[in-house]
Parts: sequence; C-alpha cells; structure tokens
Amino acid sequence: MTALLELDDLSVTYRIAAGEVPAVRGVSLSLDSGAALGVAGESGSGKSTLAMALLRLLPRDARVGGRILLDGEDVLTMKWGRLRAVRWAEASIVFQGAQHGLNPVQRIGDQIAEPLLVHDLVKPDGARKRVAELLEQVGLPTWRAGSYPHELSGGQRQRVMIAMALACSPRLIVADEPTTALDVMVQAQVLTLIKQLIAEHGISLIMISHDLSVLADVCDRLAIMYAGRVVENGPSREVFHDARHPYGRALAAAFPTVGDPASRLAPRGLGGDPPDPMRLPTGCSFHPRCPVALAECSTLDVELWPAGEARSAACVHVRAKEEIS
Repeated sequence: MTALLELDDLSVTYRIAAGEVPAVRGVSLSLDSGAALGVAGESGSGKSTLAMALLRLLPRDARVGGRILLDGEDVLTMKWGRLRAVRWAEASIVFQGAQHGLNPVQRIGDQIAEPLLVHDLVKPDGARKRVAELLEQVGLPTWRAGSYPHELSGGQRQRVMIAMALACSPRLIVADEPTTALDVMVQAQVLTLIKQLIAEHGISLIMISHDLSVLADVCDRLAIMYAGRVVENGPSREVFHDARHPYGRALAAAFPTVGDPASRLAPRGLGGDPPDPMRLPTGCSFHPRCPVALAECSTLDVELWPAGEARSAACVHVRAKEEIS
C-alpha cells in the first residue's frame, strides 16, 4: 500500500501568558490508502490537537513543527489557496460534539451543500440532489434537509456531520471522538455507519477516541498517546488485547470484557492524573503513575522501541525484552 498520510516528527506548542505548552511532541505516524488508524488516550494526551493540526485548524497561538505529508505534499507549507482546495475535497473532519459543529441558524441541507458550492463541484440545483443522496447514505430521510440542528437528535446531528465530511468525496476523513456524547445504542449505529462507508468507498480514516474498544472494532491500527507522545503503535486487536506499554494495558483494562462477570464487577482504573504539559516529569512521563516503574524510569526517556512484528512501544521493559531476545 501507498502511504496517503505521513506525520514526520510532528510537534505542536501553544504559547500562553504563563509560557509554552508542548501539546504534541515528536509524533511520527503513517496511514495507508484505504486504511483506518485509531488514536487513543486520556483527555490532555494531545490527540485532538493532533487531529486539528492535520488540516491546520489550530489557533494562532499554536506553533507547529515537523511535516504533515498528504499524498507527498506538506500541509504545513501549503499556500492558503491550496489549503482551501485540500480541505473538504481531499481531507475532511468530523468534529467532536455535532451540536457545536453545526450552525444553529442554518438548515441542515444548506450546511451540507456549502462545501460542494465552495469547491464549485455542483451548481445549486445539483447541490440539492447531492444533499439528498448524502442524507440517504447516512440513514436520514431527505426531508431532513429543511430541518435546523436543534430539531435533530444527537445521533442524527452526528450523521449530518458525517454527510458533510463525505460531501466532496475526500480520500481522508478525520473523526475526532464522533460518538463520545451519544448513548450506547446510537453509538453502535454511528460506528456501523462509519465502517460501512469506509468499506464501500475506500476512504482512509483517522479516528480519535479515549475508548480502545471502539477503536479496536473500527480501525486496522492503534496509536496510543500519553503526554503528547505516541507510546505504543501496532495492529488494533493486538494492542487492545495485549498492550506492551503499561499505559496501553491500563486503558484496555478500564473497559469490562463482554461475557466476563468478574471484569464487569471489578473494573480497573489508573490512579493519579495525566501530567501538566508545562511541568512534565523527568525521564518517562508515565513513570509517576506506572505500576511497574523501575528506578531508571525517572531519568531514562525511552523512545519507541520494536515490540514485535509491525509493533512498537516506548517502555524500558519492552526494550530490555527485545534486547535479550
């Protein structure tokens, strides 16, 4: 497969009155055409900042370094006109919280049609036809084109956001926690829809979530982020069921196993809080919360290390095991 998207040593630092906040630190990832990559981590791990950086949607106080190669072209060096052409048409985003991502005073149909008209892909009459097709594609009746966002349920609004993302037939969709605010039944419906659309249209997907079980079900590969860095990367099922980094294991253990009453009655969590990005611990950023930390973890900052076929993890235990083998 050919890599559609490559992140090369991507960093994002916010400048605030108190100083600089490193939100993303040296992330390198790749996504093949037609593949799905999940990015997981707690709040504050940098995953949403990573998503916004992909299409240069970050605020002005953000300083971005490294490279974001979309089909070999660096998004960070694109001129404004080229960037406008890329957004929606080549890569689009499904924002977290559809209620805030939709204009409350515009009808749904007009909002779905907007990217089509901006990119001059259809005329107004053709836009109405395309909007109807997109609504049917995401499981909504065509008459909903005349509705306002407040007239739709949470699941319906999320479907509208997906329809907008699909409007210009992009090759890449970035979904930033698209099911977080939905109940379990609606969440399952939206995830099923996303999987169907990926399979039918060959779209590449980056999906952001704190829920490893959701990502393992939808994505081919998983990247786990902690304190702005990727600490584990590998095939989704393997990472979910047999994480090599202690943080990955903690995330997976936070969800009960279907059919296992013991895990349902005794879910395991992770003590402590994620570190303040402005005051990161020395050595491995995870060591203050790590149940298997060694003395050297407080001073040794391990980079991603091979952890099996097509897998890597940033942990001293993984490095020691691989060196012995």
